Amino acid sequence: MALAAIASCALTVGVAVVLVRHRVAAQRMATLQSQAGVLALAGGAPRALTAGEHVYRVGSGRPRVVGRAVAALVLAAIPSGGDAQGTIAVAGRSLLYAARLTAVGRVVVIRSAKLAFAEWRPFLGSLVLAGLGGAALAALLASLLARRLIRPIGDLSRATRRVASGEPGVEVPVSGEDELARLGTAFNEMSAELGRARESQRRFLESVSHELKTPLTSVRGYAEALEEGAVPAQQAGRVIAGEAARLQRLVLDLLDLARVGRADFTVDRAPVDLRVVAAQAVARHLPRARELGVALNDSTADGAAALGDEGRILQATSNLIENALRVTPAGGSVDVRAEAGLIAVRDTGPGLAEEDIPRAFERFYLYDRYRSERAVGSGLGLTIVKELVTAMDGTVTAARALGGGAEFTLRLPTG
Repeated sequence: MALAAIASCALTVGVAVVLVRHRVAAQRMATLQSQAGVLALAGGAPRALTAGEHVYRVGSGRPRVVGRAVAALVLAAIPSGGDAQGTIAVAGRSLLYAARLTAVGRVVVIRSAKLAFAEWRPFLGSLVLAGLGGAALAALLASLLARRLIRPIGDLSRATRRVASGEPGVEVPVSGEDELARLGTAFNEMSAELGRARESQRRFLESVSHELKTPLTSVRGYAEALEEGAVPAQQAGRVIAGEAARLQRLVLDLLDLARVGRADFTVDRAPVDLRVVAAQAVARHLPRARELGVALNDSTADGAAALGDEGRILQATSNLIENALRVTPAGGSVDVRAEAGLIAVRDTGPGLAEEDIPRAFERFYLYDRYRSERAVGSGLGLTIVKELVTAMDGTVTAARALGGGAEFTLRLPTG
């Protein structure tokens, strides 16, 4: 930055030199014209080539008459007759001239077009001082600005390395409202979100490990008891089969959740008849509902259209129906309703507490909350529903149903 500032000052000085040179040249020409006017008032001078034609050379001293050969070349190079001024080339040299007409002829004054050092001297010191002062000031300002920029960038760099090493709660100080302040704020938000994600991942892994450990311990225990003849084979087989089914469900849900989170996970955006989806989901779970003694009903309205992926909507609806059947006691009912852009699943089970509603779709939240009170699944079903619906630009909500039970509602775009 200092080099850029100094280069900028050097460019400014260079432009100033060009402007000064132009000004000095214009001043020299004005002086030459004034000298020509003064000499023209004298009416000629001795040693003229012909009557009234006089060529003088001027410089730092008094005007001097030039030799006949040079005078002839000068007169041949300038326009004939009348007043004139400008630049000519004589014998390979560039000359300034000014010609003025008198009563008895013309007076021509010439001088070298090249600027002499003496003409630069009054300006040279000022240009050097201005350049050095500007460069020093530019370097100072650049240093201050660089420190203003480098300090927060250095803080960000160190904080980034701390975050990369796994340190939680890393923040950088933020002051002002400029771009660096916004960058620091964005970093702090990212660090906080990363901390929450790591904590969520830790809790998730702990929950999964626990849920894997429990059925595996049961399977191992019954396998050892069966080997020792401590339990009947039928009883052991029944327990082992149940725990294996629980493990299978958990693994399948984990796989579904992993697929949803992958970058290559895609969903369609096509018109879907939600009546058809609701009917398919009900038909899929109707045998299980009959086994449980639960009435599974399907009520749909005309024009129940939406945009989304039919297979993903069916999967989400099936998860909700399965969850409802699990908690609904025998003699209860589960109602599936489809409308334009909406599928709702309502049950007559124990319902949800008010504080459960905002966290109903968190992984393992309802599972940990109610596993000692009621039948629960893998703890991931509702999370998968939310991920699927969100991928289709929709929303899913939980609520307490009127008269008891719970109601889950999928809302999807309609156009």
